[in-house]
Amino acid sequence: MGILPNIGPLELAIVLVIVVLILGPKRIPAAARSLGEGFRNFRGSLTGEDDEKAKKPELGEKKKTGD
Repeated sequence: MGILPNIGPLELAIVLVIVVLILGPKRIPAAARSLGEGFRNFRGSLTGEDDEKAKKPELGEKKKTGD
């Protein structure tokens, strides 16, 4: 109890194949992006950096000029 098994390259390949079969190749980037955002939000909530996201523009957004 408490000992995790070693995960080798064969196990990782099997998991990758299962993910591709379930999600399909078109939805994998969106799923990875969502997972990354979830990890960032979780880490930010632990460190108290929730306000940092509101200050920084998202990727792909352009800064608004006063024109």
